[in-house]
Amino acid sequence: MSRIALVDDDRNILTSVSMTLEAEGFEVETYNDGQAALDAFNKKLPDMAVFDIKMPRMDGMDLLQRVRQKTSMPVIFLTSKDDEIDEVLGLRMGADDYVKKPFSQRLLVERIRALLRRQEVIAGDSEGVEIDTAQVMTRGELRMDPLRHSVSWKNREVSLTVTEFLLLQALAQRPGFVKSRDQLMDVAYDDQVYVDDRTIDSHIKRLRKKMRMVDDEFSAIETLYGIGYRYNEE
Repeated sequence: MSRIALVDDDRNILTSVSMTLEAEGFEVETYNDGQAALDAFNKKLPDMAVFDIKMPRMDGMDLLQRVRQKTSMPVIFLTSKDDEIDEVLGLRMGADDYVKKPFSQRLLVERIRALLRRQEVIAGDSEGVEIDTAQVMTRGELRMDPLRHSVSWKNREVSLTVTEFLLLQALAQRPGFVKSRDQLMDVAYDDQVYVDDRTIDSHIKRLRKKMRMVDDEFSAIETLYGIGYRYNEE
């Protein structure tokens, strides 16, 4: 049973999310500020954590910085609608993913499961398990390792969230073939989670932005208006 720490000053979120996670078989610990969570983590670390960004005493950014000094456990940020700057900064500091408020609890559960699976693979590698190089996908200047959730473009690392990784992987698997928004939604989300077309467009926009942070001429993801997206191998 994986132990999940929830850190948020909103007691309604702590209560509702912890009930959902416990129903899914997780052990849950809740904290209403960053300092209380850090004090507990210094005694015993959870398997992964979900942090709100804006909290009293110690906010999510400060807490992540302290946590990253001693562990690489997966961390998901909960962000408000307009916190794009905080999202980018948080990912650079070492957050693994973010979910915007208000959020689908089913979506959060799926992201937690995905990160725990990735952590299990990484732990297996560190224990000497043979690396399956066949899983690594190369498309022109793009290199993706699904087992480690790592992406590089022109040999420069790119930090992607779980959703962004899944979308890029789906597009790059078959260069030149168009993926509709519905197909991409099926890839990135559990079928019990409703998202609209604009959600996929938003993820693709951020994905392109991150790729252009390492190469301002990146243009491998093409939009076909009214149809979907495709990856053009460069």
